[in-house]
Amino acid sequence: MATGKQIKKAKEQVDRSAVYALDDALDLIKKSSYVKFDESVDISVRLGVDPRKADQMVRGAVVLPNGLGKAVRVLVFAKGDKAAEAEKAGADFVGGDDLVEKIQGGWFEFDTAIAAPDMMGVVGKIGRLLGPRGLMPNPKVGTVTMDVGRAVEEAKSGKIEYRVEKAGIIHAPVGRVSFDVQKLSENILSLVDVLVKAKPSSAKGTYLKKISLSSTMGAGINLDIAEVQARLK
Repeated sequence: MATGKQIKKAKEQVDRSAVYALDDALDLIKKSSYVKFDESVDISVRLGVDPRKADQMVRGAVVLPNGLGKAVRVLVFAKGDKAAEAEKAGADFVGGDDLVEKIQGGWFEFDTAIAAPDMMGVVGKIGRLLGPRGLMPNPKVGTVTMDVGRAVEEAKSGKIEYRVEKAGIIHAPVGRVSFDVQKLSENILSLVDVLVKAKPSSAKGTYLKKISLSSTMGAGINLDIAEVQARLK
C-alpha cells in the first residue's frame, strides 16, 4: 500500500497549471505511478458541443490499435448460425432467453454485449437493466449487427465506445501504465482522430477545448492540444 509520502511525491511531479506534449505526459504518468497494480490510463476530452441538442451528440466506437491490456468478456445474443459464428469468434457467453433470465436475476459478469438484429425483441426485455450500465447493444456503435463474428473479434481486440456526457466531456480508457509510450500514444491519437472526424456540423467555435490524461490513482495531466492536433496530420 502506498504511503502518504509516496502519494505526495507523485502529485508534486505534475504541474497542474501546465500543458504537456503527449509523450511527455505519458512519461510522467509512468514515472509517477506509485501503486503495485497495473493502473488504467484514461483520457478526458472536453468538446465544444451542447449534448442537449440531438444534432450535437457525439457518440461512437473505435478499435484501439494496441488494445486495452485486459481480457474483455463478451456476451452475444444470437441463435442458430449466428450463435455458432459468435462462439467461433471467441464469445464468452452466447444465448437468448437463458441469458435474459440470468441477467434478470442480477448476473452481470460480462464487459460488453452484442446482439444479432433478430434478437433485439428478446434483449428489449432487459433494456432497463443494461442501459444504465452502458451494456445495451446499439447499432450506432456496431453492437447490433449481422456480422457478430467481427463484432466479437473487435470487442476482444480493444474496441471502446465513447459518448459525450452532459457537460460536453468524453471519458475513455486508452491502455495501461505498463504499455510503452508509443503504444499509448497510438491509442490516444486513434481516439482523438475519430472524435475530430465526428465533429457535428452544427458545433461552432473551438471543438477540442481540453484534453487531459490520468492513471487510475494519479493526478490529471493537461495536454498541449496544438501538439496533439499536429500529430494527427
